[in-house]
Amino acid sequence: MKHLNIFDNTEVAFQLKSNKELDRAYFLFKMISNESLVKVGTALTNFAIKAHLPINGIIRATVFDHFCGGINEDDCLTVIDTMYTKGVSSVLDYSVEGKESEAHFDGAMEKTLKIIRFSDEREAMPIAVFKPSGFGRFALYQKISENKPLTEKEQEEWNRVVARYDAVCKLGKEKNVKILIDAEESWIQDAVDALVTDMMRTYNQSSTIVYNTLQMYRHDRLEFLKKQHELAKKEGFYIGYKIVRGAYMEKEHERSILQGYPTPICESKLATDDNFNAAAQYILDNLSEISVFVGTHNEISSYLVMDLMAQKNIAKNDSRVWFGQLFGMSDNISFNLADKGYNVAKYVPFGPVKDVMPYLIRRAEENTSVAGQTGRELMLIQKEKARRKAAK
Repeated sequence: MKHLNIFDNTEVAFQLKSNKELDRAYFLFKMISNESLVKVGTALTNFAIKAHLPINGIIRATVFDHFCGGINEDDCLTVIDTMYTKGVSSVLDYSVEGKESEAHFDGAMEKTLKIIRFSDEREAMPIAVFKPSGFGRFALYQKISENKPLTEKEQEEWNRVVARYDAVCKLGKEKNVKILIDAEESWIQDAVDALVTDMMRTYNQSSTIVYNTLQMYRHDRLEFLKKQHELAKKEGFYIGYKIVRGAYMEKEHERSILQGYPTPICESKLATDDNFNAAAQYILDNLSEISVFVGTHNEISSYLVMDLMAQKNIAKNDSRVWFGQLFGMSDNISFNLADKGYNVAKYVPFGPVKDVMPYLIRRAEENTSVAGQTGRELMLIQKEKARRKAAK
């Protein structure tokens, strides 16, 4: 590698963190590294929320402020503006999960439209995002994915889902703000894919505005990407993909066993890594037609994309290639990439403390289960603390 291990540079990685914030990060990752503690903490937090105990302050001062930008858009401004001084953009992610009413779906759409308008005024926010299950009922996506006929009432409901996507993608096009649409569980993803492809047909005529998400722990996604590429070439529109490894592995495995169908997940971590890297390579080989948002906390994949860009003479700041990580994690990747001139954006979750808790719990559980992730964070924080001590 020709990069002198840039991701080991903790001075750049943590340049925005005070000593106090570093200490808090160390404490949090230390807690998250203990699986039993995460389980107990999750149970206690859920109980406290249901019992309406006054825990907002404690959560806000610890886990919330580390992994979230704020409780509303304006609350996130300090985080957004501060990160942008170091070249890191923000993707505001309204992280309220598990709501199922039409009022909530309309509310999520309005929130996303507001973020796009908000983004339009700020160079630091070139991208907006939404989650399909935030815009429509999970069971409805599932019914469509299973090719089951809809009742008249369900068809009307689906038309409203389509209208929400359309309103967001249309405004994204008007304001030149990229729209990332997250992936969901495999058994509802077909409906999402078909709808997002329709949005690409409409709004990606002259450039890539709408991006779908490929969870590369699914062994069928590379083939899907290639078929979509053929379709786009045939019909004359651009396509964009956020590539990630994936977020629902245990759930996917359990359901496939329970219902007796082959698991959609790759047979191993190595197969997932190979699949992810192959997707990145395929997209960079076809950058004239496909744009990419490389959503990864994996240093090897990040180095690979950097190398491929160099080999293909793709400018570091080419608007068709973005790197992204979650706020509160992998600052060593985000800030060192930005320092070298690449396009980087942090996903910045926000929302009322109580409503964002399911997201935060999922983050904690994911960190516990991803081998090496938490240990790497702890090691880098320790290294930076030692560097600061020695520099005194």
